[in-house]
Amino acid sequence: MGHIAKGLRNGLMAVSLLALSACTTLTSSNISTSQTGDNPAPTVVPQGTDPDDAVIGRREHPRIIAAYGGVYSDRPAEIMVARIVGRLLAAADQPNAQFQVTILDTSEVNAFALPGGYIYVTRGILALASDTSELAAVLAHEIAHVTLRHARARTDRTRTTEIVDRVITGVFGGDTSVDAMANRTRESMAAFGQAQELEADREGIKFAGKAGYDPQAAARFLGVMSRFASFSAGAGNADQGFLSSHPSTPARIQKALDTATSMFGQAGMGETDRAGYLNAIAGLTFGDSPSQGTISGRKFMHPASKFTFTVPEGYALQNSQSAVVGVAGDGEAVRFDSADVQPNVALSDYLKSGWIAGLKTDSVTSQTLNGIEMASGLAQTDQWFFRVSVMRLDGQVYRFIFAAKADSQRFAQGAAATLASFRRTTAADLGGVRKVAVKVVTAKASDTADSLARQMGSLTRGTELFYIINDLYPGDPLVAGQQYKVVSLQ
Repeated sequence: MGHIAKGLRNGLMAVSLLALSACTTLTSSNISTSQTGDNPAPTVVPQGTDPDDAVIGRREHPRIIAAYGGVYSDRPAEIMVARIVGRLLAAADQPNAQFQVTILDTSEVNAFALPGGYIYVTRGILALASDTSELAAVLAHEIAHVTLRHARARTDRTRTTEIVDRVITGVFGGDTSVDAMANRTRESMAAFGQAQELEADREGIKFAGKAGYDPQAAARFLGVMSRFASFSAGAGNADQGFLSSHPSTPARIQKALDTATSMFGQAGMGETDRAGYLNAIAGLTFGDSPSQGTISGRKFMHPASKFTFTVPEGYALQNSQSAVVGVAGDGEAVRFDSADVQPNVALSDYLKSGWIAGLKTDSVTSQTLNGIEMASGLAQTDQWFFRVSVMRLDGQVYRFIFAAKADSQRFAQGAAATLASFRRTTAADLGGVRKVAVKVVTAKASDTADSLARQMGSLTRGTELFYIINDLYPGDPLVAGQQYKVVSLQ
């Protein structure tokens, strides 16, 4: 009965707002990138794999894509990833195996594998790495989990299929109580035991070194991830996924370094191809994707679905893959999300269908604003008062849930003004959308880490982020002519 109040009170976000975007396919003899829609992923069976693994991976693949906001389409990055995986498979004695490699459209720093050879990396991890050997270290680690059958063992232990079923059912059913469960499910995708992680570290370093990449990169990138985890925790980012389930402890970093040294000797050997890597990720979206919605002050705009709205003064908006929430300092909150509703179901009937606790059915009214069909009503629980509205735009149903400790004229006017602001975007709206992306710059002789870091000064904690994504520290000298990453509006 308290699901709505609980979801708003904790600022949790669970209901998917987005449709999956289209993506391209890149195929070689043994690697392909994800395809959504009517084209299912190919059957993926690494050599020596139980055929049942392919069934599990094939079933979960589209659900993972949905849970992480879709596939990120970037041809240079896709080609680079496919080439790295091809070399790693040969080094892992899997030259004829098929692996499905997917770049997920999320800023999360995450990578994981499913049974049957399905491997996932996020654009967040691509932005954090600085050369091909660091990405190879991540991919080799995940390939090792698959070849060592860790993914199947984890699936058997956590019953991934059942958990994902519940998450997706909750997402599209509009039950806000699944938020915490969704986060736990994401973590379980990457959650191997400590022994398995260390085993995959060792095997992955062996694969990467045999493939010709710098074997020291695993330890180096573990250190970068450790710094980024601390940075994210300081920013209040609880959704760290891979960072929390793959802790980069000093002992683990040292063990990775010792493993690389014992297998391949001292540092200085193996490919890094920093320039090639940075050129491949130049222009990579950083942080929230504009296609998943953009916030400008109190205004939210969704370029893909072509709508916009503005919340009342005093609300601070936050966007995720799952919902938009706003919290006011005086104990009020608003949540905006979407739900699957059949076209033949009237919005007023949907509002009364039982998904909202404490609804006063006699308060439900229907109206049309800005040419958009809407229905609204009031709800109340022991501690919260709600103003709830649903609207249908281009066949999709969206929902506003305003919550306050008590109703008031100001609260009612704020909710009404937000509804009145909900409209289709115009060309002028869309023309103002800019994305934050990775920009690659070449250091001059006069540049220092501090001078380049200042280029990110307009971003929140941008200078601190610059040092982390380039594995630098304040005061470090730069190599003239070498490329570095900055994050900027484009």
